[in-house]
Amino acid sequence: MRVAFVSMETTHYRDTEGARRFERVARHLAARGHDVTVFCAQFWEGDEETVERDGVTYRGVTISPALTSFALRLPALLALYDPDVVHARPDPPVGVLAASLGGTLARAPLVVEWFGDESVDDSRFADRAATLPDTVVSPSEMVRTRVRERGATTEATQVVPESIDMETVRETEPAEEVDVVYAHPLDGSANLESLLLGLAELRDRDWSATVVGDGPEREGYERQVRDLRIDDRVTFAGACDRAERVAYYKGAHAFVQTARREYFASELLWALACGCVGIVEYQAESSAHELIEEVERSFRATDPQQIADAIVDAGEFERLTVDEEYAAFDHDAVLERYLQTYRDLQTEYGLL
Repeated sequence: MRVAFVSMETTHYRDTEGARRFERVARHLAARGHDVTVFCAQFWEGDEETVERDGVTYRGVTISPALTSFALRLPALLALYDPDVVHARPDPPVGVLAASLGGTLARAPLVVEWFGDESVDDSRFADRAATLPDTVVSPSEMVRTRVRERGATTEATQVVPESIDMETVRETEPAEEVDVVYAHPLDGSANLESLLLGLAELRDRDWSATVVGDGPEREGYERQVRDLRIDDRVTFAGACDRAERVAYYKGAHAFVQTARREYFASELLWALACGCVGIVEYQAESSAHELIEEVERSFRATDPQQIADAIVDAGEFERLTVDEEYAAFDHDAVLERYLQTYRDLQTEYGLL
């Protein structure tokens, strides 16, 4: 299958979760033997119109992120490429309009990947970016609802979750056993204080906790741990690579999710696959609770006391280091959902 990905700014310009997911899907498609080209602003040195990275061809539509030139040049380039499917990001919204025109010229359906962290305003162009595509894909029901609020229909929207590497989960050796692990950048949305206050409620019990992540709020959280007199039982592991994170999750009994904002709670998903009991504090701007709605090994909380109670109750569940239920979130399984979406749209277009 020939798939045209459209993203004026790649991760080389703005490294966001949504951009990383978009490019990861492109790489996985290429690894499966599909012909994948990303139409973008040039991020490489030299005069070449295209470069190849990890099996994916990047086609420079403009030399730099120049919106007007990008939107004007894109339709003709897409038509010349003759894709089976056009897969675009909604940022900028005018890029979706140009991708839609290019898809029309190529008789190819348009899929828009709406992660939630895009810089999309409330203009009529943004609403058109939600209603023009044949399908809008979002990582969670929370984000899907926001797209529908812009005018997209239920039928034209769907959830495709983030994916994980189950092989890494199975093969990584667990780190030292701890009772609780937390992972999130220690920034303004981390809300680590909810967990720390919950842990402080359990001073009279024997427990240990690891905090994975770094950021501008780390010093303040380390100070809070000292003030709560639990610093001898809380370890700040800092920023860790994927293998280190998986090892920590496999060594932990429970993963506590308290962050205020999550379009998709990726670290929670990895931890659940590593056998952690999931404890999620409900947040209006987070979709994390969606991952545990029908999961027996999980608890929902709304305040630090409930988090403390859940940590205690998690002891009812046996320790695991792999939960095969989450094989449904493996990279290959999730990629197949994208491919099925493409096939369904091609059938609707009479192309299959």
